[in-house]
Amino acid sequence: MQSRTELRKHNNRNNLYLIIIGVIIIIAIIGGVFFHNKKVEAEQHERTFASTHFNPNVTIYGVKVGKLTVNKDMTKINEKADNVIFLRNKKIISERDANIQTIDKQTVKEYFDKQHTDLINNQKYTYNSKDLSEAKEKLKKMQKASVTYNIAGKKYTLKAEDLIGEVTYKDGKYNFTDVKNLTNKLNDINKEVQTLKKSYKFMVPVGNKAKGKTITVTNESYGWGIYVKKAKAAVEKAFIDGTTELDGSKYIYGDGYSTYAHGYGKSNNGIGNNYVVVSIKNQELWVVCKGRVVVHLNDVVTGTLEGGKGNQTPKGVWYIMYKESPSVLRGFNDDGSKYASKVQYWMPFTLSGCGLHDASWRNDWSKTAYLRGGSHGCVNIRPAEIRSVWSNISTNDAVIVY
Repeated sequence: MQSRTELRKHNNRNNLYLIIIGVIIIIAIIGGVFFHNKKVEAEQHERTFASTHFNPNVTIYGVKVGKLTVNKDMTKINEKADNVIFLRNKKIISERDANIQTIDKQTVKEYFDKQHTDLINNQKYTYNSKDLSEAKEKLKKMQKASVTYNIAGKKYTLKAEDLIGEVTYKDGKYNFTDVKNLTNKLNDINKEVQTLKKSYKFMVPVGNKAKGKTITVTNESYGWGIYVKKAKAAVEKAFIDGTTELDGSKYIYGDGYSTYAHGYGKSNNGIGNNYVVVSIKNQELWVVCKGRVVVHLNDVVTGTLEGGKGNQTPKGVWYIMYKESPSVLRGFNDDGSKYASKVQYWMPFTLSGCGLHDASWRNDWSKTAYLRGGSHGCVNIRPAEIRSVWSNISTNDAVIVY
C-alpha cells in the first residue's frame, strides 16, 4: 500500500497534468481564435484588394498589369503596348504609336470584370487586342495578294509583297505609307506601252492611194499613257479586295484639249482607219475614211515657213479637238496687231491655235505660198473645198502633219 505521502505526491502530479493540459487547451483556443481572426482579416484584405486590383498574373495587349488598379493599368498599357501593325518590307511588324490611345478606361474595366475573383488567385489571364488581331490577319492576307495587270495586249504580274513597302490597317481602313516600288513599276510599264511622244513608221497617202510611202512620225497630243496615280489606287484596291485581274485601259489618259486616251486598242499604230494627213512639203491634204482616201486636196496652204517657227504648222500626230461652224479666229499679226477672221468651218488640232479652216481672204494658193505668205500655223483650205473635209472628219480623228 502506498503511503499517504506517496498518494499525495501522485495526486499532486495528476493535478499538475490537468492544469498543464488545461493551460494548453486554453492557449490552443486563444491561438485558434487569433489565427482565425487573422485569416478572416487576411481574406477581408484580399477581398478588398481584389475588388480594386487585377489578379497577379494578368496580361493585357502584351503588357503585365498584375496587382494594378484600372487607372494604373490603363496608363501602363498606353505607355507600353503596341497599337499599330505594319506590313513592312515583307514582314508583319507591330509597334507603338505614342500619338494613338491604345486602350480606354471602359475597355480596361471590361477586362477587369472578366478576371475578377472574390479572393486573389494566381491563375494566368491573357487578353489580346481584337483590333490588332484583325489587322494582323488583314495584312497577312494582303501580303499574299497578286494582281495580273492587263494593258495593250500585255500582262504584268504585280505582287503586293514586292511592291508595297509599308501599309497599316486600323479602324477598318488600310493606309499605304510606302508604295514607291508600285509607282516605279507602273512608270516602267508606262514606258513600255505608252504611245504619247512615241515615234514610229507610218504609211501616208500618195495620190489617191491611202498607203503610198513610209515616213517616221511622232505622236504629239495624239496617243495615250498610263495614268499612274489612278492605276496605283486601282492596284491598291485590288490588293485589298483580293481582285486577281485589272483592266489597265480603265486607267489611262490623253493629252491636249481633252484627257481622252486617243488610239488605245486601235490598229495601224493606234491611228485606226480614219485620219487626216497634211504634207507641208507638197502642200497637200488627204482625208482617209475606213482606210480609203475620200478627200485629196492638192493646194492647201500651211503656216509661213520663213521667219522662224512661230507661224509654222507643227509637225507630228495631233487630233481634231472639236468642230465649230461658223467661227471667228482671233490672234496677233506679226506686227503685234490683233486680228479676228470669220470662217465657216473650224477644226483645231493644237492648243496653240492651229487647225483646218476655210480662208476666203486668200488669193495665193500656189505651192510656194507657204514659204513667205502662209498662214499663222493653220492649214488654209479653199472655201469651195472645205465642206468635203468638214463632212468626212470627226472629233478625235488623228491629224498627221509631216
